[in-house]
Amino acid sequence: MTEITYIGLGSNLDQPLQQLRDAVIELASLPDTSLITTSSWYRSAPMGPQDQPDFINGVAKLQTSLPPRKLLEALQVIEQAHLRKKDRHWGPRTLDLDILLYGGQIIDDTDLQIPHPGLHLRNFVLLPLAEIAEQLTFPDGTPLVLHLENCPSDGIVRLSSGDPCGTTD
Repeated sequence: MTEITYIGLGSNLDQPLQQLRDAVIELASLPDTSLITTSSWYRSAPMGPQDQPDFINGVAKLQTSLPPRKLLEALQVIEQAHLRKKDRHWGPRTLDLDILLYGGQIIDDTDLQIPHPGLHLRNFVLLPLAEIAEQLTFPDGTPLVLHLENCPSDGIVRLSSGDPCGTTD
């Protein structure tokens, strides 16, 4: 069985746009997975400590038959290939890949939470997500547009199309 999943991508180190473009290509090559589309890239101030560069973020829409834990493991392998280091909470990183949504599933384990915690509060995730899935409804029944209405878009700048593979929705 396949599921639609949304992956949040972020980077603020070592040529962030290139890190993200490469990551999208790597997501497209995951086993039992197809890249459906990606959002534009967005620049925003860091969510945590401000003594770091701005982040570039986007969202990829995938269709996968990988179970959530296997997908998480695959994302962590991609992050490690990009030499991700997590020195501090919300600190700088070469690549951050998060499972935002996985079908209509709700998972609340210590190492995996879906929907991603805080998703509904982060404009750098909600705006690119709305760009590729405007009619999306969260597993709790809340429409994405309602979360957007409650999340200011101040300080976020749309940069460019994020889709290096030419896919469309």
